[in-house]
Amino acid sequence: MAKNYKVGIVGLGWVAGAHIETFKHVAGAEVVAVCSRRKLHERDLEKRFGIPIRAYSDYSKMLKDKSIDVIDICTPHPLHPEQAIAAARAGKHLVIEKPIAIDWDSAVAMRSAIHKAGVKACVCFEVRFSRQAMAVRAAIDKGLLGTVHYGEIDYYHGIGPWYGQYEWNIKSAFGGSSLLTAGCHALDLLLHYMPGEVAEVTSYQSKSESAYFQRYEYNTSSVTILRYADGRIGKVASVIDCLQPYYFHQHLVGSLGSVLDDKFTSYAWNGMAKDRWSHLGVPVVDSGDVSDHPYQPQFQAFIDSLRLGQTMPHTDFDSAFESHRAVFAADRSAAEGRPVKLTELATA
Repeated sequence: MAKNYKVGIVGLGWVAGAHIETFKHVAGAEVVAVCSRRKLHERDLEKRFGIPIRAYSDYSKMLKDKSIDVIDICTPHPLHPEQAIAAARAGKHLVIEKPIAIDWDSAVAMRSAIHKAGVKACVCFEVRFSRQAMAVRAAIDKGLLGTVHYGEIDYYHGIGPWYGQYEWNIKSAFGGSSLLTAGCHALDLLLHYMPGEVAEVTSYQSKSESAYFQRYEYNTSSVTILRYADGRIGKVASVIDCLQPYYFHQHLVGSLGSVLDDKFTSYAWNGMAKDRWSHLGVPVVDSGDVSDHPYQPQFQAFIDSLRLGQTMPHTDFDSAFESHRAVFAADRSAAEGRPVKLTELATA
């Protein structure tokens, strides 16, 4: 009989609730515990989520629970490294919400601890598992776009006082940057569509004059240009101070065709009209609400990979680590006003 993986959640905010509900629909996994600084009552947790959940207020005690196989970290960004490193040392597999850390050295320390412990980790760049991203990736893999030499993935999501994470996200010690706290989804997806060595990034930042965003301790808009070692280029905008509906822009240009959001054209497909777009026929990524995020296929892929003793597809830790390397290089570029080579961010 296949192993049933027991999951312990750290943190009990908006994202954690979405994770718990998602795991109810993941074969081979079940949430059995939650750890929070708030005092929790197990009867209240069971009433809220419809499943029995043990309550911990001491993280170290939860890590000593030998029945727990996976730790799912849903706490604010700066807490991720210490909690992930402790879990890895305790021999627990990991699900880690993005970003993995708010500074490069902490990300490197996490990587070292996870590799040394030999545990598996999934990072929540779940957009790669969206139906839109899966369709675009399939079109690329089937050669319908030819070689993609230019791509732009842009994240527009006004994170103002109306948004759940606003009160802590506005602080530089918690949010880090527009690209790190939010737009990293866009940069990660660009690297998913256009894999390969990114040689250098150049990034610029600005901030809205709107009163809604003045409490932010960092610039809330950025644009980053990525130059690949083979000459390809990409662009990522991260705009969390916009007053508009959520928009996750995707445009890829290849030697045989292009993708624009949920539309595409291909010269590799005989008979396809060249003067109009065709539609992919999949829902687009159009919401910042975590309840709409494609966690289910991602978490299922992670549990399946644990059962097989393999590295999960798409959102394993090392793939996410490289996306974070590009993010931290971009933020350094904006801060120092110069292009930054990715080799400047050492991993040793």
